[in-house]
Amino acid sequence: MSKKIELYKTVFDKNQYKQLVNTQFSTTSATGLGVGETEPEEEPDVEDFFEMYNDLFYDIPQFGELESHQYLIQKSSEYINFEPNQDEIEALQREIGELRTELLNEQQKNIELTSGMDSSISTVGIGENTAGSNSGNPTFS
Repeated sequence: MSKKIELYKTVFDKNQYKQLVNTQFSTTSATGLGVGETEPEEEPDVEDFFEMYNDLFYDIPQFGELESHQYLIQKSSEYINFEPNQDEIEALQREIGELRTELLNEQQKNIELTSGMDSSISTVGIGENTAGSNSGNPTFS
C-alpha cells in the first residue's frame, strides 16, 4: 500500500536567484507578518531618559535590590568610583591620629610626674614608615 511520491526541486544559478528573489530589506517592522502594523519604537536618548526619570521619580521605590533609587545610586557610584563621605572620613582619620599623638604625649607626662624619671617616647607620625623604628612601640630611657 505504499504510494510513490515524486518531489521536484528547482535550482537557480546565482544570477537567476538575484533576479528572481529580492534580497534587500525594505522595512524593519512586523508589517506583513501577521503581527501587527506598528512602527518600531525609537531608542530613548539621554535627554529622553532624564525626562522619563523625572516623570517616574516618585513612582520608583526608594529601596530595593533592583529598580529602586538605592540601586541607581549604587550603580552610578560604582561607575564613577564615588565613595560617599570620603572627605569627611579622611578628615576624621587625621583627627584620630592627632588625638592619639596628643594622648601619648599626655601619658608620657603622667609617667614622668608619677615616677620622677625623665622618659622620652619615640613616636612615629601618621603616614611615616615604621620599618626599623622598634615597630612604633614607645621606648623609655
